Amino acid sequence: MGHSHHSKNKKALKLSFMLIASYMIVEAVGGLLTNSLALLSDAGHMLSDAGALGLSFLALKFGEKKATLSKTFGYRRFEILAAFINGLTLIIISLYIFWEAYRRILAPPDVISSGMLIIAFIGLVVNIVAAYLLMRGDKDENLNVRSAFLHVLGDLLGSVGAIVAALLILFFGWNLADPIASVFVALLITIAGFRVIKDAVHILMEGAPPQIDVAEVKESLLALNGVHHVHDLHVWSITSDFPALSCHLVMKPAFSQQQLLAEAKKKLLNFHIHHTTIQIETDKCQEDACN
Repeated sequence: MGHSHHSKNKKALKLSFMLIASYMIVEAVGGLLTNSLALLSDAGHMLSDAGALGLSFLALKFGEKKATLSKTFGYRRFEILAAFINGLTLIIISLYIFWEAYRRILAPPDVISSGMLIIAFIGLVVNIVAAYLLMRGDKDENLNVRSAFLHVLGDLLGSVGAIVAALLILFFGWNLADPIASVFVALLITIAGFRVIKDAVHILMEGAPPQIDVAEVKESLLALNGVHHVHDLHVWSITSDFPALSCHLVMKPAFSQQQLLAEAKKKLLNFHIHHTTIQIETDKCQEDACN
């Protein structure tokens, strides 16, 4: 990851953390005062957001640590562990919201809708600002930043749900809207959590980056002048924006190993793969005319 992207990600995560953590306290107090599950669940989600953003920020800080003999890639993959933990917290929070909503659907409590509306609206503005800050980071390429963004996005939708519920209670006296809005938010949180966990597990299992077609990579290497065969081809990610490749290239006789290696590395740059380990082998069978 480039230094400018790294610095931008850190700044976005730090500012978002400060913003979310500050308003989370306000929303929690407001939820208790207005007796609104939608606000309380949103505050709980904001607590998770603050933890997720703080964890994501620490992950980037850890990622700056230099590699050692025992951790030859450094701490870059800590970002993926942070994303995985963030995804799990999303699922856990959504399960709690489902349970509390079920209880309130059975016995809808009275809610102070006017206070709920004001607090939810301010929460919406806070989440829009936080989401904007994270969008300016590298959320499309960095799984850690994307998981934090999804936390904030889910919270933003939670604020929208709380606003709708507050309006329904204010104008129609429909107190059931409060737990129903919470269920809607919990569904969105669950979907986001599973997506983050799926992406994190894929990287931890050394899966090929989704943006890289491994079959196309192999065909590209086979098309190089002098390559007879490609085997033991592996493409994986150290972290979400750090793809790596290793393979064996079987070289035809009378070709330069150094030239072939240089051409292979150049070809792989087209796939944005910079970290490569390529072993050149000579086609002994052709040399000995055994075919």
